Amino acid sequence: MTGNSGDDTPVDVTKGAPQAETGATVATSTEHPPGAAERAAPGSRQGDFGIDTTARTTGQALRDYGTRLRSGELGSLPALLGLLALFILFTVLDKGGVFPSLLNLANLLQQGAGRTIIAMGLVFVLLTGEIDLAAGTASGLAAALMALHLVSGGNMLGAMGTTVFILFVVVMLLAAALAAFLRIWWAVALSVVAALLLVVGFPQNAWLEMLLAISVGVVIGVLTGFLVAKVGMPSFVVTLALFITWQGVILQLIGDGGTLGLRDPVINAVANGNLSTLGSWLLFVVGAGGYALVLLNRQRTRLAKGLVAQPTGLVLLKIGAVVVLGAVATYLLTQDRSPGLIEISGVPYVVPIVLVLLVVGTYVLDRTRFGRHVYAVGGNREAARRAGIDVVRIRASVFVISSAFAAIGAIVYSSKVGSVSPAAGGGNTLLFAVGAAVIGGTSLFGGRGRVSNAVIGGAVLATVENGLGLLKQPAAVVFVITGLVLLVAAGVDVLSRRRSATAGR
Repeated sequence: MTGNSGDDTPVDVTKGAPQAETGATVATSTEHPPGAAERAAPGSRQGDFGIDTTARTTGQALRDYGTRLRSGELGSLPALLGLLALFILFTVLDKGGVFPSLLNLANLLQQGAGRTIIAMGLVFVLLTGEIDLAAGTASGLAAALMALHLVSGGNMLGAMGTTVFILFVVVMLLAAALAAFLRIWWAVALSVVAALLLVVGFPQNAWLEMLLAISVGVVIGVLTGFLVAKVGMPSFVVTLALFITWQGVILQLIGDGGTLGLRDPVINAVANGNLSTLGSWLLFVVGAGGYALVLLNRQRTRLAKGLVAQPTGLVLLKIGAVVVLGAVATYLLTQDRSPGLIEISGVPYVVPIVLVLLVVGTYVLDRTRFGRHVYAVGGNREAARRAGIDVVRIRASVFVISSAFAAIGAIVYSSKVGSVSPAAGGGNTLLFAVGAAVIGGTSLFGGRGRVSNAVIGGAVLATVENGLGLLKQPAAVVFVITGLVLLVAAGVDVLSRRRSATAGR
């Protein structure tokens, strides 16, 4: 999935091809190589302080950052400022003091995690200039099969019926063959695993059920990616059709008005459980320490190779901010937040889940050849093709990744609800996920964005939903405000691109 790492090897995909109309380029200078993401498309890491800047001091780096902001490279800044404003606004408006309480803040993390994970997967698709409208119902189908395996004790033939069971096995084996044709080998393995979990009839086991869900997500992604990347059908049409199709399949599996309960302590704990106090602090040490080591090692490596590096003061400032914020958050979450007699404390399990996915996704996009190729395809597909990049494989792979993330998100939100219904993954699930990615700073036009954008955007939308709910606003108001926030984010994206083009970037 990740491809080969090659941090400082430029990727020139503009030879003999025009630049992308969006202004995103996919070539680099060997004299002054940029960072991993910029090698594929400048602006993909826009808005980061001092990233590969020519500045040698912190002051110069900050001035350079201000210049980039004025030229339209806003990155995640609007979303971060909006998140801060929302926290202040809801804290002031909530006279009962529930919104800023520890119990509600932990609940907010658990409520928004599932859809935020789906949004993280969608970032890969959006970076290539495509769209995946089926991510919501794909997650619902993965959740339905997970719950069906749990409820039936592994007897999927009896639970599905012979015809449906055979169709599922055939589709899974077909997906394995298509993944092999596309040379997405990890997808081949998981597609075969999905078929085996259905056929063998393993007894009830929460870990196998969750593996089945993820494998089903991969199968769905392979089918989608093949139709879009190899057959050449528009992603909007394919995913819209599959959105409806998967909704029908979910209805077939669960039944109209039916519900599949998830009465398993392991699955229920995914979104409702918490780390111990010791586990919470260990997570902080590993997370903050790992972040510090990565930044310091990156700076040392770039300086040793004679490349432009972030100013030392700026690196230490970033590390200090993460350490302080992480320590405060960990301390607060390890306090008893229960209004009753039973103690509730510790960092929710969803936090390390999201962090692990964030680290993996960021590494793939920033530090691997595959990630640079994703940005390159999104910046200028024809230029990428002429440079020898396997555009078909890249475009297909991002749909597989998106559906795999959607399945993980399904595990989380199904755990929070405690059941799976025919409406799983429907409703506003997809809108929330796409909105989270765009609001966080990922461009709908491709070539610009990061996995962290989805996390920030997901926090914004979860805060809006949670805050308005505590203010007892009707669902109509929540939908209207969420839609307006998304509209503003899309407008900011368009205006920033236009301003960047005007500035000659």
